[in-house]
Amino acid sequence: MTDLWTPTTVGTMQLAHRITLSPMTRGRANYDGTPSPMAADYYAQRAALGMLVTEGTQPSATGQGYLKTPGIHTRAHVEGWRAVADAVHDAGAYLVIQLMHTGRMGHPDNTPDHHIPVAPSAIAPEVDIFTPAGPRPVPVPRELTTAEIEGIVGEFADAAWMAVQAGADAVEIHAANGYLLQQFLAPNANRRTDHYGGSVANRARFTLQVAEAVAEMIGEHRTGIRISPGARLGDIDEGPDSAALYRHLVTGLAELDLAFLDVFSFTDDAGLREIRDRWHRPLLLTRAGRTLDRLGDDIDAGLADLAPVGTAALANPDLVDRLRAGAPLNAPDPSTFYTGAAEGYTDYPTLRLNAA
Repeated sequence: MTDLWTPTTVGTMQLAHRITLSPMTRGRANYDGTPSPMAADYYAQRAALGMLVTEGTQPSATGQGYLKTPGIHTRAHVEGWRAVADAVHDAGAYLVIQLMHTGRMGHPDNTPDHHIPVAPSAIAPEVDIFTPAGPRPVPVPRELTTAEIEGIVGEFADAAWMAVQAGADAVEIHAANGYLLQQFLAPNANRRTDHYGGSVANRARFTLQVAEAVAEMIGEHRTGIRISPGARLGDIDEGPDSAALYRHLVTGLAELDLAFLDVFSFTDDAGLREIRDRWHRPLLLTRAGRTLDRLGDDIDAGLADLAPVGTAALANPDLVDRLRAGAPLNAPDPSTFYTGAAEGYTDYPTLRLNAA
């Protein structure tokens, strides 16, 4: 029987179990987007999780929307990520760098060049974003030209190549959680009248082009993608044809033979079964609101192959040991999630420290 502790393979990554590290923004990069030296310690501490998907990492300067998020588009970024990859590999795990363009989810005060966020259409989400001056409304973004969209496809591919040069074992394209690729999927954020807007096929075109370009650049065995069907994060509404949209999108992604699909699901079992039926390679699945005691349920039901864990792994670098032993868990401290310091990042105690 397949369960959480059954070994598996994702791309060329040989994993001892089915639990992985979910991507989580931590706000600890240097101002220029280079990962800080603390990042190597943070990820290496969680090596027992096997497959470590990093925080969202911008493929270009215009892809940044939040404070102190890392990039992978300069030589300094490559060197910074190489230190992380080396530490993770030395600890016996694999590193997957998540490529995240935030699109309209940004603010000029959060970026070194103070750029206006970009989006499929000039429509602001009705949400606030944290800035150095505190929470502020997200401004109206600038609508991308068709040529700029094609350029961003190339930026994702170039960033994937740089991630591999830095030692990453794979990349994950972020097409979820209200960021640029999902903005193209959602008609309330995408009102374009060219071949990137309107129909299901047109709205999915950009995501499929990015996935194809990345796979061609670094190989499909190193390429994964994250989607979040039904998510309303970032004021996203995928509309009444959401089910048809994801049938089309997942069918197209499956034809690219990518290494894995990472689903952060806000939909029902029927929608998940439609995705599973179209995807025959490794599938990572996180349910909105899922608790650790239900971690293996979707694997047992055949809906998923792996179970990513987020905040519990943030607060418990030795989560795998704790789950195996049935040991109590550290509670995460939200007040330290994005402070930029070691506190709440690399100082959570392990069972061995507690025993000492």
